Amino acid sequence: MLQLQFSSSQTLNLKLCPCNSLSNSKHCTFTYISSTANFFNIKKNKLSVKCRQSEYYEQKSFPFSPNDSTVGSQSSTEVSVGTLPPKVYVGHSIYKGKAVLTVEPRAPEFVSLDSGAFKLSKEGFVLLQFAPAASLRQYDWSRKQVFSLSVTEIGTLVGLGARESCEFFHDPFKGRSEEGKVRKVLKVEPLPDGSGHFFNLSVQNKLINLNESIYIPITRAEYTVLVSAFNYILPYLLGWHAYANSIKPDDTSHANNTNPRYGGDHEWNR
Repeated sequence: MLQLQFSSSQTLNLKLCPCNSLSNSKHCTFTYISSTANFFNIKKNKLSVKCRQSEYYEQKSFPFSPNDSTVGSQSSTEVSVGTLPPKVYVGHSIYKGKAVLTVEPRAPEFVSLDSGAFKLSKEGFVLLQFAPAASLRQYDWSRKQVFSLSVTEIGTLVGLGARESCEFFHDPFKGRSEEGKVRKVLKVEPLPDGSGHFFNLSVQNKLINLNESIYIPITRAEYTVLVSAFNYILPYLLGWHAYANSIKPDDTSHANNTNPRYGGDHEWNR
């Protein structure tokens, strides 16, 4: 709100002028009728007011939505500058005497279709990073080993009982010429007293003649925190949040008919 004070002791309240723009060079002309003028002789004073960009206009950013035309063709994170809030990095670390475990989510990726829609091209995952201790409260991150948990493997950990164990095997070069030269095995086993689980990552890398094994005990409380985080992030790793954000009230119930994977034979239409 802009206020102008005149010698007639009256205050004229002017709302943000309609011709205001992001440029400070625009001018607006207002006409003020003096209160001292009589009915037959109205004196008009023209005032030139320079309009500046107002704090009433806020630059707002919105989270990614698949119907955003500025989204890149490869990933949901490839968006024009200014359309997304600043990138945020999160993680959770568990420090123990012999090792540290850091857990970080990684976003899914989308590709654009000719129709203008977007399709999930790669599910997200959770990255586990293990680093052995170098000394008291010091960890050797140069020797860290990583293991990427898929959504299915995350589901296995979420449903793991207090006395149950599981094992995951990864070959980063599977299907390529280096297949079998790097072997990663993650074992999650219950502690003897049932108070938590052991996380043990073994890495055999024949390419650099490396044989590393890092293990860390995870208490029941710490494991509960991990499970809670996994449950929360799973729909996002699947990209379902993007689909939910794209739903509009005017969407028809037969919107999926355009996708050959679904066809028109819906159970609820029978």
